[in-house]
Amino acid sequence: MKLEFVPAGRIVSVHGIRGELRVLPLEGEADFLTGFQTFYLEGKAVDAASCRVHKGMALLKLEGVEDRTAAESLRGKELLIRRADAGLAQGEYFDAELLGLDVYDGETGECVGELVRVDRYPASKVYTVRGVTEFLVPAVKDAFILGVDLENNRMDIRMWEGLAE
Repeated sequence: MKLEFVPAGRIVSVHGIRGELRVLPLEGEADFLTGFQTFYLEGKAVDAASCRVHKGMALLKLEGVEDRTAAESLRGKELLIRRADAGLAQGEYFDAELLGLDVYDGETGECVGELVRVDRYPASKVYTVRGVTEFLVPAVKDAFILGVDLENNRMDIRMWEGLAE
């Protein structure tokens, strides 16, 4: 389903004494987070004073978070972004939007399960589909992923021989 807000990062620790947050990106690389001015934390909009990349993490300074103590209170919280602000190209989706999709064999139209997990690997993402059995589908367009329709909660895949066994 198309979400209005999507999880973009998790605050894992603080950096320094001036209230900077170390944010683990949940979607894409850390530099993706540097393109946003507004984040959403516990349902409230918060503005970024600065955001930069350091060792694969985003170092984020939020307005109103001025010291290490204030930053420590945010550890473990999830940062959201508005999907509309992300500017994704047509046919691109956030992982959180794909969870729960019904997965269909693109040739027969038979429902083979539900997408329950997205894992990231260096070559590509891998989707875990749970149906009669649980199986993995490489997230490679045209080779395995034939189409995604968020409006109808549907993903069509190419069922190669042995994929679900």
